[in-house]
Amino acid sequence: LVSLLSTNLLRKRRSGLLPLLIRSAAAMSVSHSSRLNKGVREQYMKLPQGEKVQVTYVWIDGTGEGVRCKTRTLDQEPKTIDEIPEWNFDGSSTHQAEGSNSDMYLIPVQMFRDPFCLDPNKLVMCEVLKYNRKSAETNLRHTCKKIMEMVNDHRPWFGMEQEYTLLGINGHPYGWPENGFPGPQGPYYCGVGADKVYGRDVVESHYKACLYAGIKICGTNAEVMPSQWEFQVGPCEGIDMGDHLWMARFILHRVCEDFGVVATLDPKPMTGNWNGAGCHTNYSTESMRVEGGLKHIEDAIEKLGKRHDYHICVYDPRGGKDNSRRLTGQHETSSIHEFSAGVANRGASIRIPRQVGQEGYGYFEDRRPAANCDPYAVTEALVRTTILNETGSETKDYKN
Repeated sequence: LVSLLSTNLLRKRRSGLLPLLIRSAAAMSVSHSSRLNKGVREQYMKLPQGEKVQVTYVWIDGTGEGVRCKTRTLDQEPKTIDEIPEWNFDGSSTHQAEGSNSDMYLIPVQMFRDPFCLDPNKLVMCEVLKYNRKSAETNLRHTCKKIMEMVNDHRPWFGMEQEYTLLGINGHPYGWPENGFPGPQGPYYCGVGADKVYGRDVVESHYKACLYAGIKICGTNAEVMPSQWEFQVGPCEGIDMGDHLWMARFILHRVCEDFGVVATLDPKPMTGNWNGAGCHTNYSTESMRVEGGLKHIEDAIEKLGKRHDYHICVYDPRGGKDNSRRLTGQHETSSIHEFSAGVANRGASIRIPRQVGQEGYGYFEDRRPAANCDPYAVTEALVRTTILNETGSETKDYKN
C-alpha cells in the first residue's frame, strides 16, 4: 500500500498535478477575494491623492459584536477629532433601525492613522445615535464615558487580553486537518514551528498595523488551542480602553480579510477538550498602584465577589449565555456559578499576579470577561462596583 501511494504521488509530481493539488487544498480554506492580484492593487494605492483625505468611519452594529465601516473624502487632513464631521448610515441594514425610519448618526470620538490606505488617511471610531439623537442600544460607550469622567480622580487603568481564533472561510479552525483534529493541547501555547502555530502572518501583520494606527497594543502570543491567538492592549486610562480595543478588533478583521481567513471572538469556538477564548481584563486605580495598594486591591475584590451575577451578565453580549459555554471550571477558567480569587491562580475568577502579591501593590486580573465582550461594558462595570460602590443587579443612573 505504501509503495502504491508513493508511486501515485511520484506520477502526480511528474505530471505537475501535485503542486496543483496542494495549492487547491490550501486555497479551499481562504476566501476568493484574498486570491485577487494584490500587485495590481498596489499600482492604484501608490497614486497621489492630492490634498484630499480618506476617512473611514467605524462603528459597532446592532449585534453588539460586529463592526461596520464606510469611507468618505475630506478636503484636508483632520488634525483633531473635532474636524471630522458627523455622518449617517442605514440602520435597517445593521440591525439598528426599522426601514421606515432608518437613518442613524455617526459621531466621531477617536481618530487613528489608517494602516491600509496610509497617511494622511484616517480611521475614526464612532458612537451611534438614533434618529432622535439618543444612544443606540449597542452604543455602550455613551454611559461608559460618563462614568469614567465621574471617577477621573481615581485614574482607572485597564489592560485587556483579547483572545481570538483563526478560521478558514469554511468555518473550520485554520490549519486543522479537514476531517480530524490536531494533537492534544500542550505544544501550542507560545509555540514556534510550522507544526505548532498556524497563521502567524496574520498576527504579525495585525501587530504592525496596530502600531502604525496608534493603537496601544503591547504584546501578542500564540494561545493554548492551535489556531488561537491573543493580543494585549493597554495600559489605557478610562474610555480609551474601549476605543483602542474596538479599533484593534476592526483592524484584525480587516487584516484577516486580506489574508482570506476569519477571526472569531466566540468564547468557545470548539467543543470538547479545547480551551475557550476570553478577554482577561487587568485593572487598577491610583491607590492600588502605590505602596500599600494590595489592601485596596483586596477591598475591590471583596466588592466584586458580592456582585458576581451582575458582572457575569455584563461580560458577554448575551447576558452570560456565551460565557456559560466557556466558564466551566476547566481549561483555565473559573466556574460561572462561583466567585473565587487567588494569587497566580488561573482557575480563579480574579487573579492577583504573584509579583503584585510579593510587592504589595499593582493591579489584578478579572478572568471572567468573554472574548466577545464589549470593553465599554466591562470597564464601566468594574468602575461602578469598585469605585462607585454600587451593589445588586441594577445600575444607578447618575444625573448631570
